[in-house]
Amino acid sequence: MFNVQVALECGCFRKSEYKKEKSFENRDDAILYSNALSELMNEEFCKKHIFSPHEVERGQFVIAGNDRPGGGGGCCGGGHCD
Repeated sequence: MFNVQVALECGCFRKSEYKKEKSFENRDDAILYSNALSELMNEEFCKKHIFSPHEVERGQFVIAGNDRPGGGGGCCGGGHCD
């Protein structure tokens, strides 16, 4: 079993349709999902954070979220950025 977990549940994430954790039978599927989800979050969210996938141990993938360098434009003003 391979797991993907989102480490930072910012306001944009909580308001999204995405789930904090997802499991896969296949390692390649977990890698593809973590890469795709990170990309979607970086494109769709308010640009306060930047998200990147990492394999933290065999079978465990974490999508880390950090503040964007230079602020990245900050909050979108929608009231859901924490």
